[in-house]
Amino acid sequence: MPRVPLLPEQPSNPDARALFDQVREARGPDFHLPHLYRVLGTAPALFKGWLDFAWPLRLEAKTRRPLRELLILRGAQVSGAAYEWAHHVPMAVAAGVEEAQIDALADWRNADCFNAQERAVLQLADEVTRGPAASAETIAQLKANRFDDEAVVELVLTASFYVCVSRFLQSMDVEIEPGYEEVLPRMESGGASGP
Repeated sequence: MPRVPLLPEQPSNPDARALFDQVREARGPDFHLPHLYRVLGTAPALFKGWLDFAWPLRLEAKTRRPLRELLILRGAQVSGAAYEWAHHVPMAVAAGVEEAQIDALADWRNADCFNAQERAVLQLADEVTRGPAASAETIAQLKANRFDDEAVVELVLTASFYVCVSRFLQSMDVEIEPGYEEVLPRMESGGASGP
């Protein structure tokens, strides 16, 4: 049970309701607000800030979406954020990430289904998620794999933001919505792998 009660789909707080309506307008009238949003809506001003940062990070970044989804999934795996993993597996598949890559994330260093760019991004995910930061070597590896400075900023921001997401989800004990549990077994072996 979440440590802060979920707001109803139609909250009484007008600021939260307006933000929920904004989400539905973007996602479609039948969209059900995820539990994460129903917890964040408890603090409408901060939820607005979350949306203003998270949506451009997801939808307006110039780096390829499959790369960013691999980074997010690996970060979720390392941090043990089941909710984040469950929501991003379908996004990753929709973005074109191969099922074999998702299944190989736990042992990505030894898997042969990742190219050099993907390996650099996964190394970034591991370092940023474990903390305290990406190493100079990893940033240099990104640049050596044809990521320009803008792409490096996008990737580091994405990795860092999703560390925040995982910490928030776990701190608030946000429960996974029904229907997302089937992807969780694919995550189980990944949290302890790697140096």
